[in-house]
Amino acid sequence: MLGIAKGYATRVGLGPFPTELEDATGELLRQRGAEFGSTTGRPRRCGWLDIPALRLAIRLSGIQGLALTKLDVLAGLDRVRLCVSYRLGGRRLAEMPLDPDDINAVVPEYEDLPGWAEGPKPSPKTSDKVGAAPLPDAAARYIARVSELAGVPVWVTSVGPSRSETIISHNPFADRRR
Repeated sequence: MLGIAKGYATRVGLGPFPTELEDATGELLRQRGAEFGSTTGRPRRCGWLDIPALRLAIRLSGIQGLALTKLDVLAGLDRVRLCVSYRLGGRRLAEMPLDPDDINAVVPEYEDLPGWAEGPKPSPKTSDKVGAAPLPDAAARYIARVSELAGVPVWVTSVGPSRSETIISHNPFADRRR
């Protein structure tokens, strides 16, 4: 089972969003990522990737590998952050709590990673091969860290909107073609 996650988090509408960025970085992610509702045009809320929420989704959905999209949106930032856990009342939580009141009360704990400049993009001839186009080292470390923290491998990485900007390290559909 393949799960899909952006390299950062978004939310539509009201409700708890522990990693929301209500600053210039959040606005930058919104603009670069074209994070606006397709019907209403309403701006989506943007924030750092929330690993505790991702872990919960992986566990509940039986996800075996991830497609990590929109890494190009993070390019050019001096640093990128991952929410690695929460604090709730003196306890450290590795997964998002299920109670909305608890989600509202959590304090995210972050790990900072170095950002990367605009990096090489895969060519159409190599986009389906492992290690097709070298990503900036910091982007590759970000992907590896997301995989490590989420507990599943990242099988697909997108560094832009076109098909040729997708790097497939493991094709989860290859065995099903037979």
